[in-house]
Amino acid sequence: MRQFFKYVLATIVGLLVFGLLSVLVLLGLAAAAVSSDNSATVAKDSVLEIKLDKPVAERESRESLGALFSSQADNIGLENIKATIKRAKTDSDIKGLFLNVELVQAGRASLEEIRTALLDFKKSGKFVVSYADAQSEGSYYLASVADKIYLNPQGTLEFNGASSETMYYKGLFEKAGIDAQIFRVGSFKSAVEPFFRDSMSDSARLQTTSFLNSLNDFMLAHVAESRKIAPARLKVINDSTLVHNAQDAKRYGLVTDLGYYDQALDYMKGKVGVAKDKKLSLITLDDYDKADKDDEGSTSGNRIAVIYAEGDIVTGKGGSSSIGSTRFAEAIRQARLDDKVKAVVLRVNSPGGSSLASDIIYREVALTKKVKPIICSMSDVAASGGYMIAMACDTIVAQPSTITGSIGVFGVLPNIQPLLRDKLGITTDRVTTGKFSDFPTITRPLSAFEKQQFQNEVNRIYADFTTKAAAGRHMPVERLRRFASGRVWSGTEAKQRGLVDVLGSFDDAMRIAARRANLKPDDYRIQRLPRQKSMLESLFNGFSAEARQQLVKQEMGPLYPLYEQYKTLSTMQGVQARLPFEMTIR
Repeated sequence: MRQFFKYVLATIVGLLVFGLLSVLVLLGLAAAAVSSDNSATVAKDSVLEIKLDKPVAERESRESLGALFSSQADNIGLENIKATIKRAKTDSDIKGLFLNVELVQAGRASLEEIRTALLDFKKSGKFVVSYADAQSEGSYYLASVADKIYLNPQGTLEFNGASSETMYYKGLFEKAGIDAQIFRVGSFKSAVEPFFRDSMSDSARLQTTSFLNSLNDFMLAHVAESRKIAPARLKVINDSTLVHNAQDAKRYGLVTDLGYYDQALDYMKGKVGVAKDKKLSLITLDDYDKADKDDEGSTSGNRIAVIYAEGDIVTGKGGSSSIGSTRFAEAIRQARLDDKVKAVVLRVNSPGGSSLASDIIYREVALTKKVKPIICSMSDVAASGGYMIAMACDTIVAQPSTITGSIGVFGVLPNIQPLLRDKLGITTDRVTTGKFSDFPTITRPLSAFEKQQFQNEVNRIYADFTTKAAAGRHMPVERLRRFASGRVWSGTEAKQRGLVDVLGSFDDAMRIAARRANLKPDDYRIQRLPRQKSMLESLFNGFSAEARQQLVKQEMGPLYPLYEQYKTLSTMQGVQARLPFEMTIR
């Protein structure tokens, strides 16, 4: 027996030592990875390469296991892209910019922010060259600003307008034996249509047609200006899909050259004075960001707090890809109570979510407005609950391509009794202390009285939403409700109707905030909230979830987006203020 306990104790000690050594090794590797991050240098006559081969998000994230042990982030931060391009503009070692972009994963408003930064870079007189083997419409929108646009002679260029596709689950629910009990306000609140229809309603088609044309017309106007093509001519090319291959793209003036990657490099070598048999010094966006640079930050004690609200709006703390009401209320409260923070910019990129969570955040915005300027900067999407958290701000700034509005609410309560009884042979029975003690429930249909109670609550929340929105927009509630009813607008359409104040970028919002706080451009520093996880926090908290997600992605392949929609549905609690499901714009 003594030997047994001896071996058990030795095993436990061994496991503890192994675990401690594993943690130390991981920390050592992480430290090595971090220390190597700052080793990049900028050679003379370099060209900055912009390669957007990962999703573009509001803030760069390094929370995954892969990011910890490499110099690569999980995504590309929009603020990093813009800051790096701005720095390269005045860097004497950077002679030009190389856009190597094919399938960019970014929304229309984010593309507009990047494109504006590229146009500003060109003011320096430095060249911009673009190359692609195949190009999506979004990546071409960026490439259209270039002096030279190379397209592989055998490549393709998508230039056929915008489209939006929504999946409908009525047939699936009928086969499964699920009855979706729907409660909503507003004829345009189409977020629930996938549960009881198999195609778009007339109102959903009307709003989608309207904002898609607004987005597409805006894009065509800017491409026409950059490529010196008559807008009417470009619209014909776009509407009629006249570009089928690289030769068509060249014929219609969308690209300047049909050539291969090496030919694009040779052109840039000539621009910087490098012989063709020598190597061109290309520095990536990530490496350039890590290279030594002058201290560009202000030493002022004044702050402008930037609060990044990206993802679905949920109750509680949420996660790195969601807007948790508790965490974001705390962040706004922190900025409000900090005397060093003279103004706040709320950066919103959200389709909405829980109406309760949205209202909690709205309250903190409204309180902040009473004591210091708070400006909203809308990104790709700031609609429904995303609009609710913005509507109390002093000024709302949106890009023309921002998807916004959708002022409406809905609720969905599935009745799975047919699934249980008819498909699975399961029945339920219950004991209650009152007539409605089990309300709400998903194992029986609601009575007419219960449905009316649910609808009354949805109506109440809608009335509260529109009343607060009207107060924030300084317009009669009857007028605001003409633009509500769940209807989605482009930023341009929203500006025409008074739902936003200014068409502009995040930088414009920052300038407005500084002006309202009487701060000069060099008299403040930026404080970014909420605080992101450190690498160590990610190491101990996030890897298991990230690993599971990667495994699910690999197993499900093209079906993974459907699984994501299921997860979103399964986490819904209470009445929702949310955009239509997975409204994909191409």
